[in-house]
Amino acid sequence: MTLPIFDPSDDPGPSFQALLRKLDAGPPPLDAASAGGSEPGFAFTHGTTIVALRYADGVVMAGDRRATAGSSIAHRAMEKVHPADRWSGVAIAGAAGFALEMVRTFQLELEHYEKLTGNALSLEGKANMLATMVRANLPTVIQTGGSFVVIPLFAGYDMRRRNGRIFTYDATGGRYEETDFHADGSGGRDARTTIKLGWTEGMAREAAIELAVEALYEAADEDSATGGPDAVRGIYPTVATITAQGYEDTPESEVAERFAALIQRKTERGLNR
Repeated sequence: MTLPIFDPSDDPGPSFQALLRKLDAGPPPLDAASAGGSEPGFAFTHGTTIVALRYADGVVMAGDRRATAGSSIAHRAMEKVHPADRWSGVAIAGAAGFALEMVRTFQLELEHYEKLTGNALSLEGKANMLATMVRANLPTVIQTGGSFVVIPLFAGYDMRRRNGRIFTYDATGGRYEETDFHADGSGGRDARTTIKLGWTEGMAREAAIELAVEALYEAADEDSATGGPDAVRGIYPTVATITAQGYEDTPESEVAERFAALIQRKTERGLNR
């Protein structure tokens, strides 16, 4: 296989998606009929609650593991928090298939850019790139009546500012920076309320993880689409930290311990009903 050669005036630059368009190698356009949107009773798989909050060393990101299709549980162990590159992560809510494809494409975009330019994008640049990808999905969202909406949550450690930052999006590609924390998805409101009541500036890592875990627990208690801890199957939310040392998954054993401590506290207070 030979590498493509472009005229300087037609060079796609460091964008991986622009390269695919030049090579006519991108996925075919999707319309509502081919997606199944015209079939009565067709249920799309959706991911639900995701959270992010700043702490002293960076950012904690977390997401429950349940994916739903209509009123049914489609998957019990879906991963909704992913590394974007070494110093950033992306969490997904919305149409699961499109969301996972967007994450993979975003990861490739960042890797492709760094290989061609020799430099990593700034955190601001990464946030803007993801906004462009969300906006590009808008025609499909409209065609499928909102069934294919994808709402990512992006966070990372800014090596220039030396702190953690959180970015949120809407379905049109609007990009907004959150000062301290955010939660999205069907259980986002309840998760945000819990974090709002417990968040403080300069939190330690352990306290921040405990608060993220509690936010998902409270969301699952109010929202049927959000999955709580499943000790029988050994399924717990995905939790990751992003600091100056990079993106790091929190061991599932530690997440299980945080949940056990949370449930014990609630039991002792008589609130676990």
